[in-house]
Amino acid sequence: MRGPVSPFQVRHPRVSPLEPATVSEVRQRLAEAEGDSLRAIIEAFATDPRSGVRRLVEQARRRQELALAEQERLRCLYLTESSLRRDGFCVVAGVDEAGRGALAGPITAGACVLPAAPLIEWLDDSKRLAPARRAVVAERIRENAICWSVAHVDASTIDRVGMTAALRQVMRAALGALDLEPDHTLVDGLPVGVAQVETAVVGGDRCVAAIAAASVLAKTERDALMERFDQHHPGYGFRANKGYGTAEHLAALESLGPSPVHRRTFQPVLGTGTLF
Repeated sequence: MRGPVSPFQVRHPRVSPLEPATVSEVRQRLAEAEGDSLRAIIEAFATDPRSGVRRLVEQARRRQELALAEQERLRCLYLTESSLRRDGFCVVAGVDEAGRGALAGPITAGACVLPAAPLIEWLDDSKRLAPARRAVVAERIRENAICWSVAHVDASTIDRVGMTAALRQVMRAALGALDLEPDHTLVDGLPVGVAQVETAVVGGDRCVAAIAAASVLAKTERDALMERFDQHHPGYGFRANKGYGTAEHLAALESLGPSPVHRRTFQPVLGTGTLF
């Protein structure tokens, strides 16, 4: 009669349960497992006397804790839309901008309507995401959103109408380009007046999923545009600074003067020499 299986023996179809698991096998099983399966493996090897296994189990436990924390963060991020859907709103859009404080390039707005599921992993305010992760999140938004759009208002229009009017214009353009007409619009910060039914949420790009998604779309699309401008207007470092007033950008303005995509009414562009 076989005795009880030791927790240090392998419960994996590729290895006999009578053979003890090597450290490398434990590493592989922990790396491949998720959710309840990961929890079971952690419990099975929690009292393994081998120091290498204990380190792997502790790493897996931290990974599991981070995953649970991320799930809870995402659940909270989607609460506003969930509440509005329960109140009878069917098409809840988030809208946000990128480039308001730049010295060159457009102001860009993203608009997005997200489904209740799936929750988009890593979704967050665009400013809190590293560029590589932001690109991945943007692609997931485009793949999973019910609808989304991006609009730009160029520098000359900003100079002509002013930032407040340009912001309202670009947000309305983004919302108007959606495939569905929103019955409730969520905006970041203060009220903008871009929709009949509008809710402004201070810090919304960090706490409301649809606004966060809009911020990611606006940021990635504008960054790509500024990188193209870098090819047409070299010397200002647009690929790196995206039109913002870095020390290198300011030095280029002093030596080259403003380009056609600079905002002439913005300090310190205002008063610099004109090259174009």
